[in-house]
Amino acid sequence: MADDASDAGPVSEPLDLVKLLLDELVFVKLRGDRELKGRLHAYDSHCNLVLGDVEETIYVTEEDEDEEETPDVRTVSRKSEMLFVRGDSVVLISPVPQS
Repeated sequence: MADDASDAGPVSEPLDLVKLLLDELVFVKLRGDRELKGRLHAYDSHCNLVLGDVEETIYVTEEDEDEEETPDVRTVSRKSEMLFVRGDSVVLISPVPQS
């Protein structure tokens, strides 16, 4: 039976994937053109996250008066020692590739 939990491996629910990322570097995409990279310390069922050693990148779109040109996009970066992220702003949680 497909619903039998005994047949499932270590991942049986979507948040089980996040559990595998505890104490690992993660990439988090947020609403509002924001991205985070940091170490995942904790999470809950609402996808609230606690990240450490965080680098936040904000993409700011600057539109000129001339609408025919594509808008300029600049990035603003800042670092935080510890950050709480509210789950309703989280779009994506992914491991950071090892380099």
